[in-house]
Amino acid sequence: MRHETHLLTLNLDSKNAVNRIIDRLTADGMQVIRSFDLQTARVAHVDCNCPHHGKDECDYQLVVLLVYDEQGTLLTLVAHGKDNKTHFALADPPKQVQEEILKNKILDALAVEGFASI
Repeated sequence: MRHETHLLTLNLDSKNAVNRIIDRLTADGMQVIRSFDLQTARVAHVDCNCPHHGKDECDYQLVVLLVYDEQGTLLTLVAHGKDNKTHFALADPPKQVQEEILKNKILDALAVEGFASI
């Protein structure tokens, strides 16, 4: 069973929000891999309609980012975006000391950028 640990919300569309988070974490020495992007996956399915916005207007986004530190510790960051607001959360709470250290490094990197958790 997964539960997400909310980190922050940005008042940006998901494309810009995710790119800013990736740039910030990378600048702090973390490796970030985009492992899933809903809108990219959706392109192959031309007949899928969004139940909320219709076929062409859907701005809902789900992005999964794998965040690694220098030691190879991994945390999964999930971005949910809709209506120019993007929520970031950890897919699972840290279970080991190394994961807690990486979580704090992520939070520190975001604080430097001036991102505030809400």
